[in-house]
Amino acid sequence: MLRKIRIAAAALFFVLITLLFLDFTGTLHAWFGWMAKIQFLPALLALNVGVVAFLVILTLLFGRIYCSVICPLGVMQDIVSWASGKRKKHRNRFSYSPALTWLRRAMLVVFVAAMLAGVGSLLAPYSAYGRIASNLLAPVYAWGNNLLAHIAERMDSYAFYSVDVWMKGLSTFLVAVVTFVVLFILAWRSGRTYCNTICPVGTVLGFLSRYSLFKPRFDTSKCNGCKLCARNCKASCIDPAAHKIDYSRCVACMDCLENCRQGAITYTLRRSESSAVSEAPKPETDAARRKFLGLAGVLAYSALRAQEKKVDGGLALIVDKKVPNRATPIVPPGARSLRLFNAHCTGCQLCVSVCPNQVLRPSGKLMTLMQPEMSFERGYCRPECAKCAEVCPTDAIRLTDLAEKSSIQIGHAVWIAANCVVNTDGVTCNNCARHCPAGAIKMVHKDPDDPKSPRIPAVNEERCIGCGACENLCPARPFSAIYVEGHERHRTV
Repeated sequence: MLRKIRIAAAALFFVLITLLFLDFTGTLHAWFGWMAKIQFLPALLALNVGVVAFLVILTLLFGRIYCSVICPLGVMQDIVSWASGKRKKHRNRFSYSPALTWLRRAMLVVFVAAMLAGVGSLLAPYSAYGRIASNLLAPVYAWGNNLLAHIAERMDSYAFYSVDVWMKGLSTFLVAVVTFVVLFILAWRSGRTYCNTICPVGTVLGFLSRYSLFKPRFDTSKCNGCKLCARNCKASCIDPAAHKIDYSRCVACMDCLENCRQGAITYTLRRSESSAVSEAPKPETDAARRKFLGLAGVLAYSALRAQEKKVDGGLALIVDKKVPNRATPIVPPGARSLRLFNAHCTGCQLCVSVCPNQVLRPSGKLMTLMQPEMSFERGYCRPECAKCAEVCPTDAIRLTDLAEKSSIQIGHAVWIAANCVVNTDGVTCNNCARHCPAGAIKMVHKDPDDPKSPRIPAVNEERCIGCGACENLCPARPFSAIYVEGHERHRTV
């Protein structure tokens, strides 16, 4: 019964979290966005003390329930491992293996160093799954939606509408592919290898789970030595010969309870040391504990610091716009500054997935790899939209309301005379001024002394908020005649 409850809860979390990355309308986030905010590392980075305390208490009570129910990457590995176990030659394929404690601690140190360097999201489990969902699953979901939209259009129905399917970032796509392939192979062959050797969240929660109140325990009087529990333990943490379980690696999946035909393993309340039939591996020395707690402390410290169409009327081809060479990248309103944004963002791609204007895309730069940046080739940041701030689980993007967004300057527009169609083609154009929501662009005479001279844009940098409407709607190709230069620190105008 416990196993069935765990599977049902895990399936619910997994499906809904996956849909958060697939739903391009943003509708589901109003109901289930909290599932992203209760992930361990995002909650830690958001300084969400309530959620972190809840996850710690949950682990101290029931073990690593987080890893087997709430974490989507863990559930994905369980699905792969389950599918592998359906093959006859892969049944009962697991066996006990000693914990690679040195490797787990080394990976935790690597993760801390990566967090301090701003690239810790490579090992973060929730962010890793987010990249897999948004880069590998979302395009398939969008193609399916477009097929339904095509069918609905033939039936004179507007129940569905087509969306653009495009690669938002090559580097992030490649990272997602490599991550999925590696995790698939590990889970197919060895179950929870990643969770118990590489994952930093698994290492931290594994330390806490050793002291949980409820645990699976042996009753040696009922055990007949069949070893089915160990052969079906995807965490490889059950030593049937010694009747011991390494609780730091146990993810409370309850598979051992389901496969034990003698009822020799039960999930019960912790007993005293003297009356327990079997115990976890001997506690490490106080010195080792202090070292581990020191690493966990460093982890916590680092975390705390830390569509434009291609065809014009079906006749003339329009050249795609190219990304201008910005000296400073642009990050969304609510990020406050590049430093704070880079310290809190884990690159989970949730904001990229939900952006209705296709403004956000993953960075390909080494120091901000996979973190979202703004670019305006396919759309601009509309004043009435705050989806990225609504879904961000780490508070890397935080807005109180839309009025605040409209007053935040994330950059300023720069006019390039050599690209402007007024100069290159000798035509009249005021697209940038007409569409500027802040009224920061005015058309002035090219020759102030000649009232008949063509009009060119003049930018008031003090009023410009950097929304990118001018850059996106500029007809110049391949580079816009006006583009947005980012600001390292945002300010209110």
